Amino acid sequence: MRALILFTVLCFVSPISFAAQVHDKETQDVDKLTEPMYNPFVERYVMDELRQLRVDMNTMHVDMTKEVVNRELTATTRAVGYATDTVTYFFYLIAGISSVLLLVGWNSIREIRDKVLNLADNKVNNVISEYEARLEKFEQELHSKSIGINRAQKLLSRHQDIHSLWLKAGQEQILSNRLSIYDQILEIDPENTEAMTYKADLALEMNEPQWAINLCHQALVIDPENKHAFYQLAGAYALLNQPHEALINLEKVISHAEGMAAEEVINDPVFTSLLDNPQFQALLQTETDDSPATS
Repeated sequence: MRALILFTVLCFVSPISFAAQVHDKETQDVDKLTEPMYNPFVERYVMDELRQLRVDMNTMHVDMTKEVVNRELTATTRAVGYATDTVTYFFYLIAGISSVLLLVGWNSIREIRDKVLNLADNKVNNVISEYEARLEKFEQELHSKSIGINRAQKLLSRHQDIHSLWLKAGQEQILSNRLSIYDQILEIDPENTEAMTYKADLALEMNEPQWAINLCHQALVIDPENKHAFYQLAGAYALLNQPHEALINLEKVISHAEGMAAEEVINDPVFTSLLDNPQFQALLQTETDDSPATS
């Protein structure tokens, strides 16, 4: 008996130890990664699989609801049949008793029959009304859930399309093609402030500062705290030789953004005209002095 208990304990402990060793090995392998495990094609495959899984879940939910409705209909049919048979047998019993009471008079028998029929009709109608109400409730729930699933599928499909366009834009080197991709993203999601600010960045690269200003203002209407929009505004005003407006917007970025180095701003070509500006230098010097204190 002790040997059997010892053997059982070993059977349970060995898989647990082996699983712990495998988990530690996988954790070490993940810590040693030097590049992403998945490329955009694998991500696209995973998104497609997730979408197919949602479709399968929707199909399974619809099939299950149909099965429940069919069972409810079967139960309703059986209940109605049972009620009808019960009333019929009861009517036969009453008819037999009524035949015995024939001497009492035809009117009494007719009244009894009418009461029995009315009682049977009321019972059957109550049962039918109850199950009709249940079926209507099931139909409403099924309709509302179907609408929710369709809405979720459309949202997932839109996010997948936008994600694919972002991946495509990251690999595109031609400015006009990237601009077209950002337009496609905004066509799918008109309130995508990230696409607006990236489009404004392209406008600055194409030496169109006024266009960039308009795009940044559109983004700030949707997201008044968008730091990227303020940064692009500062660059656009710098290109238009409006240092005061440029410094105001740049200060909003630096005062709220964490981890922005002064070297990044200095090396940005759009701020070349501000390099000799004392206020610009003081603003960057303040940021440089605050960085060690913050760290």
